[in-house]
Amino acid sequence: MKLTWLGHSGFRLEIEGAVILIDPWMSGNPVFPEDARAAAIDGATHILLTHGHGDHSGDTLALARDLKIPVVGIFDLVSHWEGTEGIEGIGFNKGGTVDLGGAKVTMVNATHSSSISGPDGPVYAGHESGYMIAGERHVIYVSGDTDIMADMDWMGDLHKPDIGILCAGGHFTMDMARAAYAARRYFDFRTVIPCHYKTFPLLEQSAQVLIDALPDVRVIEPEVMKAIAL
Repeated sequence: MKLTWLGHSGFRLEIEGAVILIDPWMSGNPVFPEDARAAAIDGATHILLTHGHGDHSGDTLALARDLKIPVVGIFDLVSHWEGTEGIEGIGFNKGGTVDLGGAKVTMVNATHSSSISGPDGPVYAGHESGYMIAGERHVIYVSGDTDIMADMDWMGDLHKPDIGILCAGGHFTMDMARAAYAARRYFDFRTVIPCHYKTFPLLEQSAQVLIDALPDVRVIEPEVMKAIAL
């Protein structure tokens, strides 16, 4: 299993028989090198979207059309795009599980907001979400954009993820200290990978607070387009 950071909250996950692009925002992403685009999307089989904000969904429609692969995510947004944009979709909702090339992806709660741009301002885009991705003897928790929430208690107990991909940049989501608190209190991670940071000066630039707070956990500060073996 391989995980490659695309900057911000975007990842390429190679798991079981799937190559999943998670929250692919590359065009206009200040930390993503445009000449790496072909390598980032090579062989992609699915696009997995946590919510509608442009820094997560920015390249979704173009990739879905160009690669002829489905967008997987909250029913409201995916079904809307199926009807208006002519893409293929796999829409589902909280508690549902879909099979993506052998990887079992369960949608779980997040606490944030979700919208897409409309002619008169933001348009509701269904509920924000996170995911538990099970495959190759691992369970990965993709937090999506969220703060700490009590739901993490049962999510950790039921799904028992050993890998956490946690938003941790602050201002719009948990910061490093809050992500560390959530990891300690609700989960038993062996590996934690922070995201949604470094992209802009407004966000946290280092994961050192997270590293120091989780001395018994392998905390990996990802590098853009550098594959991590998990």
